[in-house]
Amino acid sequence: METISNRRKNRLADSDKMALIQSIKALKKEKNAIILAHYYQLGEIQDIADFVGDSLALAQWAAKTDADVIVLCGVHFMAETAKILSPQKRVFIPDWNAGCSLADSCPYDQFKEFVEKYPDHTVISYVNTTAAIKTLTDVVVTSTNARQIVESFPPETKIIFGPDKNLGNYINSVTGRNMVLWDGACHVHEQFSLEKILELKRAHPDALVLAHPECKSVILKIADHVGSTAFLLKCATQLENKQFIVATESGILHEMQKKNPNKTFIPAPPNDSTCACNECSFMKLNTLEKLYSCLKNESPEIFVDEETIRKAVKPIQKMLDLS
Repeated sequence: METISNRRKNRLADSDKMALIQSIKALKKEKNAIILAHYYQLGEIQDIADFVGDSLALAQWAAKTDADVIVLCGVHFMAETAKILSPQKRVFIPDWNAGCSLADSCPYDQFKEFVEKYPDHTVISYVNTTAAIKTLTDVVVTSTNARQIVESFPPETKIIFGPDKNLGNYINSVTGRNMVLWDGACHVHEQFSLEKILELKRAHPDALVLAHPECKSVILKIADHVGSTAFLLKCATQLENKQFIVATESGILHEMQKKNPNKTFIPAPPNDSTCACNECSFMKLNTLEKLYSCLKNESPEIFVDEETIRKAVKPIQKMLDLS
């Protein structure tokens, strides 16, 4: 896998980058393509995208676009979701290896066996899952709408929530529910260091701590605001505070800084003492060069079989309806 240090060494010269950007724009026009990018992508990918957002926003945009081609600059499950919502369109991802540790923590056979142990339970799955897991699901949620959707069910409803145990624990704590949780987690959000965040807080006493609910509960307890990437961006923009410590994948700082050039955003560090920020190596696999190659060669392409689409679209559509 491409390392972060190697990626930084291989940054394109400005002139080469501009030429590459122009080539990508020309190919996009030629092929009637749209580029969707997640907030955790490299800044240069976010800047060239037609739309930048979190998982919910990308799913909604994929569902309504008139483009013939969707290039999803994110991770594999996001591109699968786009294909499920737009089966008549061609969907591509710049790097086939852009996976997700959280999705990988929930294998289909094991989750199916888990669900079968609780036959009277409604299955709510976080969007960070494979298409196969979505076929076992009653309704999909994102970090943006998880609380809203859980609370849309009567309090006595028995619920399985997977695969993120940290998000599930957080939703349980704010709703008073007792959902049965699958034991999965995102490796990025699991790695934040409480001690180092507290050190940053002492060094920047006026800074607010913004945290994603995929973080461990000890991190959420010291956070001033907890929510999805879109919510954290809204906090950074609308609050009058000038300094923020941000406990989520550091790619979001690009958009935060763009929208708020006079504010300071400090990435919360992981336990690894050699790193000052916390990056998802899968998200960062997508580069301008790979985006260009993807559009030019129309590869790698995402395929989802018709039966999976038929089953998986139902919980996604239910989420979109409830959102």
